[in-house]
This record gives sequence, structure tokens and C-alpha cells, in this order.
Amino acid sequence: MIVEFWGQEFKVNIIFGCIGAFLVSILASMFGFGGGPFMVPLMTVGLGLPMYLVVGSSLITIFFNTVMGSLRHYQFGNFDMTFFLIMFPAAILGGYIAPQIAKRISPLMVKRVAVVGLMLLALNLLGLY
Repeated sequence: MIVEFWGQEFKVNIIFGCIGAFLVSILASMFGFGGGPFMVPLMTVGLGLPMYLVVGSSLITIFFNTVMGSLRHYQFGNFDMTFFLIMFPAAILGGYIAPQIAKRISPLMVKRVAVVGLMLLALNLLGLY
């Protein structure tokens, strides 16, 4: 399948992407973690998409999970409206700005930043950071 974004075309194996996303979603729901740390490598390494495209699409995916999680927390009375009103516009703005920044800097640098972020996340999940 050919994907066009900002006037550039990318060839993507849609079957590989769907199977990979399905497996990541099963693991994420079984173990209770977000699939983002696995979807980003799937899209960059597995599908060959550039980081500036993956960053924005990853944020739009997170948006839907955030909406559902926020609704459930609101129903249970565990919801901070002030925090939500600060974070929601910031996430929308970040989803627009991040791909533009990532497109202007070296793809290698974007990948290195992503690796550092994933390592910090892993250390945090393991209780080491």
C-alpha cells in the first residue's frame, strides 16, 4: 500500500502492520501497558516509516486511549479537571508540532531520542529509576 503524507509517498506492507499491531494490542491488554513503546519500533523498523510520521500517528492513537481512560476515571470520581484542561490542548499541539520538528532534524537523532525515552521507561517500569 502507498501512503502519502505531506507530499511524500511511502510504501507500507499493510498486512505486516495489521498483524504486528494486533499482536502488540493483545500483549498490551494482557499485561496492562500502553502499546506505544512497541508500535513506534514496529512502524519505523518493521514498516520503514520515517520518525516524523510515526511521532504524529502515535500521538493520535494515544488520543483515543486517553479519551476512554479519562471517561472511565471521570465515572469513578478519580478525575482532575484542571490537569485535563492543561494536558489536552498540550497533547493536541504536540501532535501537530512534533512531526514538523522531527522532519527538520536528522532521523538518526530522532531515533536516538526515542531510544533514550524507551530506556527511561523500561528502567521506570523495572523500578530502577
